[in-house]
Amino acid sequence: MTSHLKETLVFAVKEGGKFLLENFGRRSRIDYKGEINLVTTVDRESEKKIIKIIQKEFPDHQILTEESSPCPDLSGRARPYCWLIDPLDGTTNYAHGFLVFCVSIAVEYEREIILGAIYNPVLDELFFAEKGKGAFLNGKKIKVSSTKKLTKSLLATGFPYDIRESRINNLDHFANFALKAQAIRRAGSAALDLAYVACGRFDGFWELKLFPWDMAAGSLLVSESGGRVTNFRGEKFSVYVPECLATNGKIHQEMIKILKKGERK
Repeated sequence: MTSHLKETLVFAVKEGGKFLLENFGRRSRIDYKGEINLVTTVDRESEKKIIKIIQKEFPDHQILTEESSPCPDLSGRARPYCWLIDPLDGTTNYAHGFLVFCVSIAVEYEREIILGAIYNPVLDELFFAEKGKGAFLNGKKIKVSSTKKLTKSLLATGFPYDIRESRINNLDHFANFALKAQAIRRAGSAALDLAYVACGRFDGFWELKLFPWDMAAGSLLVSESGGRVTNFRGEKFSVYVPECLATNGKIHQEMIKILKKGERK
């Protein structure tokens, strides 16, 4: 089963990425799920292709996706296997012609992420992780960075789509980290940010108001590459809690300390 799962996962994530690249730069219908939260026809078509691949091989598995699934309800989970799919992470980038986007897919078994893959078709980079067996980039094992201090760290983050309406919008955390870290990047793809923590390009990542498909594959990559993933308070991580702190492990406590400064009740 696991071998078949892995083969299907890798095939699906690469086919999704191939479709994104083939349609990059072409005119696409853009709809808005919120004032600044957009979705394109490419998102939807990529999702359809991925789902078709998975359902052909595993018709009895549950599927949660960004564009066609309702918000996940754990109480209604009946089937042990569930696929969490983001068919295009970085939609705003994609729509504007900015070359930072990917496909992210994870497999959950009995509410635990066991497989994850993130594919960046622009760079042809396939990140893959299996629970207990490590994380890899194009077949080569990866590990987190060795940076020991926050002041020497390159961090990544993002902002929620309700930034214009809600005071809980990450601007406070961003300002606090900007004064303590070496630098911060906001590239527009949480999945790639997590993958880059896993391979040592970033030393840490934090973000709030995320969905399961944003974090599932990337969180496994970080854990399997020797990093640490928790909520903002350092407690046990869950993809069903909408916040994520992922680091190389060495700067984790420093980041928790900074995040506490911005907490609101």
